[in-house]
Amino acid sequence: MREIEVSRLTEIIEKLCIEANEHLPEDVKDAIKTCRACEDGEIAKGVLDNIIENFDIADSENVPICQDTGMACVFLEIGQDVHFTGGDLNDAINEGVRRGYDKGYLRKSVVRDPVRRGNTGDNTPAMIYTEIVPGDQVKVTVGPKGFGSENMSQIRMFKPSAGLQGIKDFILEAVETAGPNPCPPMVVGVGIGGTFDKCALLAKKALMRPLNTENPDPYYADLEKEMLEKINKLGIGPQGFGGKTTAIGLNIETMPTHIAGMPCAVNINCHVTRHKTEVL
Repeated sequence: MREIEVSRLTEIIEKLCIEANEHLPEDVKDAIKTCRACEDGEIAKGVLDNIIENFDIADSENVPICQDTGMACVFLEIGQDVHFTGGDLNDAINEGVRRGYDKGYLRKSVVRDPVRRGNTGDNTPAMIYTEIVPGDQVKVTVGPKGFGSENMSQIRMFKPSAGLQGIKDFILEAVETAGPNPCPPMVVGVGIGGTFDKCALLAKKALMRPLNTENPDPYYADLEKEMLEKINKLGIGPQGFGGKTTAIGLNIETMPTHIAGMPCAVNINCHVTRHKTEVL
């Protein structure tokens, strides 16, 4: 059994909250630059040039890439041979978010009640997702999620009779309905299978996967490529001004489901698809 002080987790999450908001992952930057090279419209090229300039400035000056510094989504893959000591795990995570958003001068965007509102003042609580895995390490991923894109996400509880075509149509419908609202070019996370709640989690986890990887199942890897191509033919383009680049990536995650269902969730992210990971 390996013991880990929760204070170490707090320190890591504080750092990851700041780094994720200031520095886009290299795979996302590369995807944006690749799409810029493929555009031929002056407006589309200009928008992508501004996006590239923006994340370059954020890198060099250590400032947030976007004013919406998001709701802190924290994913923990906890080795089953790990024992946390020194305090409550959830409290330690939220303290890390609290410190990170304060130290990094990041916008506090969380309200304490969904209907009556009232800002919590420190961007807590975080959205915490834990998974027990073999081993004695802890993999920590922080993915700040802005709500311009989150609000455009959808879930649909298909019957199996809808088939693959039903899923394809739904993905396109969700992106087309979103239009310019999620600040395209977007990244599209798709979850298929599980239950109502698991399906949505799969879609969010899909956004954490590097864009230069593909689903290990060739069937879904081909579907990722097909749907990304179809989305980019919609012509929504960068920031909705038209062009070849509506999405820079589409990742699909799946899991088994019930014989009577085929849930599908589409979690949309803007081009600022932020996530940073560290292993304890």
